[in-house]
Amino acid sequence: MGLDWITRLLRVDTTSRDSNLPLIDLVVAELRAHGVESALVHNEDGTKANLLATFPAADGTTTGGIVLSGHTDVVPVDGQQWSSDPFAPEIRDGRLYGRGTCDMKGFIGSVLARVPELADAPLREPVHLALSYDEEVGCVGAISLVDEIVRRELRPRACIVGEPTSMRVITGHKSLTMIRVAFHGVAAHSSRTPHGVNAIEHAAQLVRFVRGVADQFRTEGPFDEHHDVPFTTATVNQIEGGIAVNTVPAVCTLTFEFRAIAGVDVDATIEKFYAEARRIEQSMQQENPSARVEVSIGAQAPGLDTPQGEDVIEFVSGLGGAASSEKVAYGTEAGLFQRAGIPTVVCGPGDIAQAHAPDEFVEIDQLHRCDALLDALLSHLRG
Repeated sequence: MGLDWITRLLRVDTTSRDSNLPLIDLVVAELRAHGVESALVHNEDGTKANLLATFPAADGTTTGGIVLSGHTDVVPVDGQQWSSDPFAPEIRDGRLYGRGTCDMKGFIGSVLARVPELADAPLREPVHLALSYDEEVGCVGAISLVDEIVRRELRPRACIVGEPTSMRVITGHKSLTMIRVAFHGVAAHSSRTPHGVNAIEHAAQLVRFVRGVADQFRTEGPFDEHHDVPFTTATVNQIEGGIAVNTVPAVCTLTFEFRAIAGVDVDATIEKFYAEARRIEQSMQQENPSARVEVSIGAQAPGLDTPQGEDVIEFVSGLGGAASSEKVAYGTEAGLFQRAGIPTVVCGPGDIAQAHAPDEFVEIDQLHRCDALLDALLSHLRG
């Protein structure tokens, strides 16, 4: 089992706000020790990197083959009550505890444990290892990672994204769009409210509008019963404004997201929110022409909708993944691979219910099942 590698990865704190380079350096060194060089794709300031490495086929071929993909970052533990150090993994009652055990260093560690075999085996087709940064803040790193796969014209025939699915083969999930809106009003003493423009009050109009859009999706659809939440959702999850109870707030910022099922026009939905923001801005400027509203896309990740009948579904199911018609509500990087023309499924150890939670864990049995799938893949590739 890849437990040694998994625990090594878990001990490296790769919370998204921090660098993932210490973990990437570990992987680069392991790959190099087995004769495999890595291509790193850094972020703008060089503090984070994606990793792409190819184990060529026995005849030297590097095109085609299988992508094994995972993200290296984890969510924060701030404010959570843990029974043990989240970055000092422990096994208790058949479970491995620690931040990232489930989401998703269990899968990555199982893959890395097979690097010696992947490097030495006479493979019938290549295997590509793709590790990304900043998945947890909107699949940010994977954009340039997938671009690099395309630039190198690797043209993989299949991709497995090892997010926690309890080892089911998942073929669909919703798209994700995060939007940030900043309302700039005019400060004034609260006894002189007509001389100010209350940014919080105007922001509240957008909060209600987002809820109204969400309610419309909930009642009118479209619907996809393969999702546990079978409609598009929208929710305001962060808001900040005001400096004192006796001051008309000059600034209020909010961030909201919507997660769309296939069939929903994402661009049209974004434009609906932009139009409402412009309407609110005009209302604010009637009070004071200097008021304004700024709207920006914080992050976007396409949905996954792998058609039934794609070879990748039967392929991964044949390796030991549990066939499933269910689609998941959470987002992954799989949609980016699919958008690049790479048939993709999501299949990995662990239950998403444990991801991001205090005392995050993965069942040891799930890791065994992941190991078995990867061993079956190696056996298949050896012919």
